[in-house]
Amino acid sequence: MAVRQNTTWKNFLSPMVRFLIDEDKWRRYADSIDWEKQSDRFRRSDIIVPLYYSSQNFHGIEGGYLNPEVAVSYDPVTQYLLPPHETLVRQALIDAVKVHPRRILDLGCGTGSTTLMLKQAFPQAEVIGLDLSPYMLVRAEDKAQSAGLEILWRHGNAETTNFQNAAFDLVTASLLFHEIPNTVSQAILRESFRLLVAGGQILILDGNQKTLRQFEWLNDIFEEPYIREYAAGNLDASMGAAGFEAVRTQDVWWINQVTSGVKPIPVTDVTAQKKRQQYTPRSIDSTIDNNDLEGLGSPVFGIRA
Repeated sequence: MAVRQNTTWKNFLSPMVRFLIDEDKWRRYADSIDWEKQSDRFRRSDIIVPLYYSSQNFHGIEGGYLNPEVAVSYDPVTQYLLPPHETLVRQALIDAVKVHPRRILDLGCGTGSTTLMLKQAFPQAEVIGLDLSPYMLVRAEDKAQSAGLEILWRHGNAETTNFQNAAFDLVTASLLFHEIPNTVSQAILRESFRLLVAGGQILILDGNQKTLRQFEWLNDIFEEPYIREYAAGNLDASMGAAGFEAVRTQDVWWINQVTSGVKPIPVTDVTAQKKRQQYTPRSIDSTIDNNDLEGLGSPVFGIRA
């Protein structure tokens, strides 16, 4: 698929966002990190980056998420793309958790914004963030250290995670599915089904498919190569095809949605039926400030030697 050259994002919205953010601050942060050295701590030689990921320019940046520039620009830009407030939108995923998770896997975790909120909401749980971009994991680790949260960051492909069967109680994905082809989405759903325990839950936060279909101009705003394919799909049906039950999608501030599904418990599994618990997570009291670089472990601010 060819990269679109003239997008509303590139010609109009990107300059507006650049006007709103402190580019000098972010440039100092970017220059303070040896991105290749730090990303090598996460990079795994056995991970093959798929062509659909490496051949596209995401968010108008050449090289997409395999360019460290995206790891730096993602947070300041995203805060303006999730109205009315990024934390409120991501909180909708936290509020939709209906299990009491001991192990959580956040797929396509990016810079870890939702991952950090999951750890805050479930401090006793083991939380793992997985992403194909080691540069994004460098940024995610900085944020977790700043927030004092212990999270495991792993370089990997959400289609084939190599984790054991039934290893997690909760699998999540935020703003991932609109950036991948539908065939890949289906593979990730099948992998999530394999990873979940019986009675485990999957939660997907992303753009509202119904809204994107009704308002075609929304698809033209950003340089997102697979957003039309995502908008034309039906995540409820895809989750059902992967084996999930109790599938439900709820709107989040009109432009986003959260879709939930449960891996069914075999009627013969009496033990699992008894252990299944319904859980209402607590709301996040403190907002994780993605843009507070002064608190990050960056040498430019004297945090590290």
